[in-house]
Amino acid sequence: MAEEFSVSELNVGRDELLAAGIEEYYADDILKILGIEEGGEVKFSDIELRVNRSSLPEKLKAELKDKLRAVRRELSREKLDSILNRVEREYENAKVEPREAVGIVAAQSIGEPGTQMTLRTFHYAGVGAIYITLGLPRIIEIVDARRKPSTPAMKVRLMGEYASDRHRAEMLAMEIEETHIRDVAKVESSTEDMCIMIYPNKRELSRRGIEEREVRDKIKSMDMPIQESEDGKLKIYTRNNSYHELLRLEERVSNMLVRGIEGIRRAIVRKSPDGEYMLYTEGSALKKISKIEGVDFSRTTTNNITEIAEVLGIEAARNAIIDEMMNTLEEQGLDVDARHVTLIADAMTVEGEVKQIGRHGLAGEKASVLSRAAFEVTVDNLLEAAIHGEIDELKGVTENVIVGQPIRLGTGAVELVAKNYGELR
Repeated sequence: MAEEFSVSELNVGRDELLAAGIEEYYADDILKILGIEEGGEVKFSDIELRVNRSSLPEKLKAELKDKLRAVRRELSREKLDSILNRVEREYENAKVEPREAVGIVAAQSIGEPGTQMTLRTFHYAGVGAIYITLGLPRIIEIVDARRKPSTPAMKVRLMGEYASDRHRAEMLAMEIEETHIRDVAKVESSTEDMCIMIYPNKRELSRRGIEEREVRDKIKSMDMPIQESEDGKLKIYTRNNSYHELLRLEERVSNMLVRGIEGIRRAIVRKSPDGEYMLYTEGSALKKISKIEGVDFSRTTTNNITEIAEVLGIEAARNAIIDEMMNTLEEQGLDVDARHVTLIADAMTVEGEVKQIGRHGLAGEKASVLSRAAFEVTVDNLLEAAIHGEIDELKGVTENVIVGQPIRLGTGAVELVAKNYGELR
């Protein structure tokens, strides 16, 4: 007969069980059954195991793991369990009720405070003379999925010496700011000689760090008859004595880009709250700015959502829609739950491209004929549906309201069945 011993005499712990090949899940249960409580700090494996066993969605699990790992040394296993239980409880409480009309709630939650927004098209951004569109006009731009905002702008973050040295940051700003011939030279047309005369502005060239040679080389690349005088003046002659050609040539020469990125009209150096120098630009060119030395592209942002979708992809565009809308609402002092804005962003980007909320986007692509007709261009929608023999299955809100029957949401989604009173007896 084997010698008897008590549980307390077992020299076993979690590490010993894991070393013996027992899975973490079972190791915890064995220790609980044996009544063995292990002290000490929470391990990374504890966090991994307990979070993975929760009913939270994968994205929330990943975020929770990161936050728990950061404070691991301050946690006990009891605290860890308490935190997880509370997160799970709050997550369940935050879920929307089944068949809730979330689209209508989102529209009301953004539309109602939106009536209090100002109609300021331009708002001083506090960074020199760069202006950006805010308020209601900006919200309209976002939901209309405008290819180009009325005031495109970027926040360009820098790295290395460019972020710590103001002079380097200013040199970089001059490098990316578009500079045309008209900015560094006087351009005139002469109908007497049928030529364009260019007078370089030496002071402006020096201020921008551009040599006269760069201007001459740019003009000579036009492959036109050119005459250069000793004082640096340039003359460009037309190939024929046409006044219209002379005017077109003057405009072409004036708009020639000497240096910088096309579309970046201004670039201003400012110090960020974290102490680094950064650039605010008037104009946006996300793809081109990524190739400039000294630019930290991973932290650079633009308010042009279409450009973000083209350069970084649809997920980045979705996040940009959320950020831009939330920032615009907060700037106006409006408190709107982020989940309403997230729903709109998801609806605009769910098909892999940014679509507007309107008859050329989401509203115009609804399956319901009556819903499309109720939004805009009623006759055209009804006529086209009749030609193609479309059938409306009356699944949405609008079409059910039109025909006068309950919508299939909320209480209208529930069918109540009751037996006859006589049958119950």
